[in-house]
Amino acid sequence: MFTSSDLNQIKELGISFLIIEKQVAHFIKGFPFMNLARPATPGDGIVVFDDEMKELYLRKFREEAFHSRIVKFVPASGAASRMFKHLFEFRGKYQLSEEGLAFYNYDHSFNSIHYLITYLEEIAFYEDMNSIMLKSGISADQAIRNRDFNLVIGSILDEKGLNYASLPKGLIKFHNYPDGARTAAEEHLVEAGNYARDNKLARIHFTISPEHKEIFNSLITRVLEKYESQIGVKFEISYSVQKPATDTLAVDPGNEPFRNADGSLLFRPGGHGALLENLNEIDADLVYIKNIDNIVPDRLKQPTFEYKQLIGGHLFTMRDRIFDFLNKAEVKQLTVKELDKMLMFAKTHLFLCFDPGADLLPARDKQALLVKQLNRPIRVCGMVKNEGEPGGGPFWVYDAKGDLSLQIVEASQINLKNPGQETIVNSSTHFNPVDLVCSIRDYKGNPFNLSDFVDEETGFISVKSSGGKSLKAQELPGLWNGAMARWITIFAEVPIITFNPVKTVNDLLRQEHLEGKSK
Repeated sequence: MFTSSDLNQIKELGISFLIIEKQVAHFIKGFPFMNLARPATPGDGIVVFDDEMKELYLRKFREEAFHSRIVKFVPASGAASRMFKHLFEFRGKYQLSEEGLAFYNYDHSFNSIHYLITYLEEIAFYEDMNSIMLKSGISADQAIRNRDFNLVIGSILDEKGLNYASLPKGLIKFHNYPDGARTAAEEHLVEAGNYARDNKLARIHFTISPEHKEIFNSLITRVLEKYESQIGVKFEISYSVQKPATDTLAVDPGNEPFRNADGSLLFRPGGHGALLENLNEIDADLVYIKNIDNIVPDRLKQPTFEYKQLIGGHLFTMRDRIFDFLNKAEVKQLTVKELDKMLMFAKTHLFLCFDPGADLLPARDKQALLVKQLNRPIRVCGMVKNEGEPGGGPFWVYDAKGDLSLQIVEASQINLKNPGQETIVNSSTHFNPVDLVCSIRDYKGNPFNLSDFVDEETGFISVKSSGGKSLKAQELPGLWNGAMARWITIFAEVPIITFNPVKTVNDLLRQEHLEGKSK
């Protein structure tokens, strides 16, 4: 199947041939569907903070944050081009003709081109776009009145305009303020400065594409002093790129290696699960993970600040209880009473499941079992009430051995043709907004090797194309899905206002993203 040239290419990428063999095997046999037991719900897998818990965990966070190393980890390599997909499609179809005008006028819904053009002036990058157009002798308003939509769209997407089609989403201006518009990356600086900080230092790590590093760093360097002054904090900014060794082999429909025109193997990025390698290199006591496009203007940030500290305080509290037990267990045999107390804590507060016979084990065996189950990375995942948004959700899941655990599961991992599984999905109450806080060091302060806790049977296969030919692509287990499958997982309810992603440019016209305006 592979030539000597192929083997050299694989070696140059830093990929083990054993991994290539596993990828091919996964293409052949596929990935199994997740076996859902039931949805995680409040009281059954999801913690809902009451007033007493809020006070306790906020106080705990403030105490611990002062002397802890906290990092905000932001996957920011996503291209903005997907935000503008319907603009590309419209520009490809639209012409100054009756048919073109009918296409424009047909749909006035929120996600339509008509809606975007009608309210374009309210979008944060409008002034920049208009300034560029004025240099060519026409304003954006004039172009819109003339229905020269190709010119308007070109000023947003093309290199002679804002060049947004070639930028990462983090560098798109999202929100207007009296002192100027902010990009998504700048909004993350503001967030980090308000909760991901220890004393007066806020650390934020962006994962970016290699080709965007210079322009990304240029923006951050230009605005850093401004936000340090406004917030009263010093920033420590770091970057990393997705490692070539995490790319995955593509195959043709017959599961043979897909080859480029020059005969070389085609490798594709392994999806956000590849960022586990980047996360594995973060030096921190506490790591927040949040997507680049999920931010709101300042007027709506307070609930985010509060709940980020709440889930952080909850994690600190659970972690300290675990560490206290593991430190004691290392030096002595604990009493049956101490072990039973910790076993109950693991069941009720950490949502860990044990075989029915665990309660009856001899003390030495029970202690060994608890040490094994508790010496793992920990994550607290914010979950919002399900209001019809697409995406993964929190479920109780059986693994191949029949063991039960809490997992974040994507729709593509579920066999919706199975009536029982579909019923479970339809009865779920919450979904995953990607709002995590993680503890990635053990009780001795050593970093875990996060690769040891991946469920390799939870990847994804999708159909793509290259050079007009169909191919099958493979994504690694998702960063907050299979890549963290064997972590200690706690779900906590957070308000829906903390989830306001920008998936398309029209989302910037939602009330939540219009600073000080109402429609």
